[in-house]
Amino acid sequence: MESPPSTSESEPQPPDRELVSRTQAGDPTAFDELLVRYQQRVYGMIYNMVNNHADTNDLLMETFTKAFQNIHSYKADATFSTWLYRIAVNHAINFLKRNKFRNNLSMDDDDADLHNRKEFIDTDVTSNAERQTNLAELQKKLNESLMKLSEQHRAVVTLFDVQGLSHAEIGKIMECSEGTVRSRLFYAHKQLQKYLKDYV
Repeated sequence: MESPPSTSESEPQPPDRELVSRTQAGDPTAFDELLVRYQQRVYGMIYNMVNNHADTNDLLMETFTKAFQNIHSYKADATFSTWLYRIAVNHAINFLKRNKFRNNLSMDDDDADLHNRKEFIDTDVTSNAERQTNLAELQKKLNESLMKLSEQHRAVVTLFDVQGLSHAEIGKIMECSEGTVRSRLFYAHKQLQKYLKDYV
């Protein structure tokens, strides 16, 4: 007897707005779906701002906790992702302002051997140790350079260059004009070019 075909992968995923409405109506499993959908992207955004896995995990939990607690204040005039990113960015910026005295320039121990992390490995040249070492050194220098930017400039670089968001989306997240976003990006890119001039 044949088992029924699995539909878990073929079923269309409910849109964010439906999951938000279900959460607002008291269905906590709907918010779990939103968490699974966005936690990796939000984690990456926060990590590129704070450069520390432990702090990122704490801020990620704070972000989703606040989002869940304030889900009834969400209004559909912005996408859920924009609303969620705004919470995450604000948490990260506030954290950075509170911890200016900390030395954020050193990489996590987990990142000390970046050339072994799959996202930084070019599968065509895995045997080329020198290339991977250079790639790891460049990534380390880029992280150090990002840490030298102000919180606001670090945020726009992360959202634009790493997350791939548009100027309009970033403006909504950071509650500023697109012109301000472009200005901050221009300045941040100039600063990064200066910091990385010996590497690029």
